[in-house]
Amino acid sequence: MTQLTGQPTTDDDVVHLTVPADGGYLGVLRTATAGLAARLQFALDEIEDLRIAVDEACAMLLAIASRGAELDCRFTVTEDALTVEVTVPTVPGTKLPAESSFAWKVLTALTTSAAASAVDGRATISLLTRRASGW
Repeated sequence: MTQLTGQPTTDDDVVHLTVPADGGYLGVLRTATAGLAARLQFALDEIEDLRIAVDEACAMLLAIASRGAELDCRFTVTEDALTVEVTVPTVPGTKLPAESSFAWKVLTALTTSAAASAVDGRATISLLTRRASGW
């Protein structure tokens, strides 16, 4: 089950990408996000909002990533939603920005919902976007 949707998924509904935790590789994740959102027939503005949200989430994680880390990105596709979970190993003692920060305001404005966790030296940001437009 996915963390935010509560809907069951199968392995066919999941895309997993791992890239170096370096800003130069974020284009790969933005492109994958746009492609999967287009597959769900999201409107162009919804696709762009999601690309920006994924970029912002990754930027938040890159700021606290341990040296030589990799970003793990898991895309879960359901009938009308796309969940993106980005995880990175962190430097000990670091924290994600507060939910009152500007970065979190961006994430919550551009997605249906956003959540974060930091457990056992790994930080994860989860973004859920439901398609607003009809088929």
